[in-house]
Amino acid sequence: MEKIPLTRSGYDKLDAELKQLKSVERPAIIEAISEARAHGDLSENAEYHSAKEKQSFIEGRIKELEGVISLAEVIDATKLNGTIKFGATVVLVDEETDEEKTYQIVGEYEADIENGRLNVKSPLARALIGKDEGDSVEVRTPGGERSYEILKISYI
Repeated sequence: MEKIPLTRSGYDKLDAELKQLKSVERPAIIEAISEARAHGDLSENAEYHSAKEKQSFIEGRIKELEGVISLAEVIDATKLNGTIKFGATVVLVDEETDEEKTYQIVGEYEADIENGRLNVKSPLARALIGKDEGDSVEVRTPGGERSYEILKISYI
C-alpha cells in the first residue's frame, strides 16, 4: 500500500479526531441506541433509526481514520529547506490581480483551501513543486490560466 504523507499537525488532528470518536462519540451513540430500544416498537421508532444511522457514520469514519493513520508517513517540514516540496509554506502573488496568497502544501486528508492548506495533488501544488523564490508558474484552473510569482518559501 502507498504511504499517505501528512504534516505533524495534520497527523495530530486526525489522531485526536479518532480518539474523540472512540472514547466519546461511540459510547454516546451506543447509549442513545439503548435508550431508543427501550421505547418499544423499533419499526416506527425515529430515534432508533436516527441513532443507528449516526452509529454507521461514526464506525465508517473510525475505519477511515484508522486506515489513514496506519499508512501515514509524517513529514517534519521544519527539517526541510530549498525548493518547494511537501510541507512548504508558500507566499504567491497573482500576476494579474497582484493579490497575495499564502498556502501550505499538505496531504489530501488535511487539505483545507479556506485555511490556506493546499492538497499536494491539486494543480496549483503540482505546479509549485520543485520551484524556487522568484519563479513564475502557470496553472490551468476552472476559471482559465492563472500566473503566479513565488515570493517566499518557508518550512515552519
